[in-house]
Amino acid sequence: MAQFILPANSRVRKGKVYDAAEGGGETRRVRIYRYDPESGDNPRMDTFILDANRTGAKVLDVLLKIKDEIDPTLTFRRSCREGICGSCAMNIDGVNTLACTKELEEIKGDVKVYPLPHLHVIKDLVPDMTHFYGQYAALEPWIKTQTATPPDHERYQSKEEREALDGLYECILCACCSASCPSYWWNSDRYLGPAALLQLYRWIADSRDEATEERLDLANDAYRLFRCHTIMNCTATCPKGLNPGKAIAKVKRLLAEREV
Repeated sequence: MAQFILPANSRVRKGKVYDAAEGGGETRRVRIYRYDPESGDNPRMDTFILDANRTGAKVLDVLLKIKDEIDPTLTFRRSCREGICGSCAMNIDGVNTLACTKELEEIKGDVKVYPLPHLHVIKDLVPDMTHFYGQYAALEPWIKTQTATPPDHERYQSKEEREALDGLYECILCACCSASCPSYWWNSDRYLGPAALLQLYRWIADSRDEATEERLDLANDAYRLFRCHTIMNCTATCPKGLNPGKAIAKVKRLLAEREV
């Protein structure tokens, strides 16, 4: 599994301790990465001590409780709370995942929460996704056709053609996979990364799309595609159970077959 690695030249200092436990019952310690670039201070790890029976079931429940009842300055993204939007992607207990689906009971000892690794941090647990989404947009992620649209119906697919998209269309662009990939850490300026490449194959695999050659030309680069070294952190960490590594391998195979 992908472990959190601090950004270069970054020192995390010991932060504040908030004891919000009441009574003598069982407690949970939650350690959260805090960073406000406007303050000029180095990042710190704040510790929150909570009643174990009042935290909620998910890590997102804990974060919301802390923000609502203890420290309103804690900053993070969240929206759907159902593992659909991908907003609350972060590094929890050493693994990139979604806070809204991560069960507290799965974590032994302190709950450690960091932003997604190797992305610029805007504040606390909020990474800058501008470059990540820019790479996705560069794929032109929509059906591209050359033939005329049928005048009286949609572009039909057979059941088998539709099933070919299973394991691809479910990607929610949370960036957990790309942020777990060492190749993406060091070469994100040129390597598209697992999420974008899975999305690229999603359109190549779509029977309604007629831009396969154009999409393969886009990928055919020593960095954009072939910087993938099949480490498979991406597949191990995907909170939706998808396999970006397999999709990348299929793109490589299509390029190899084209060259024959």
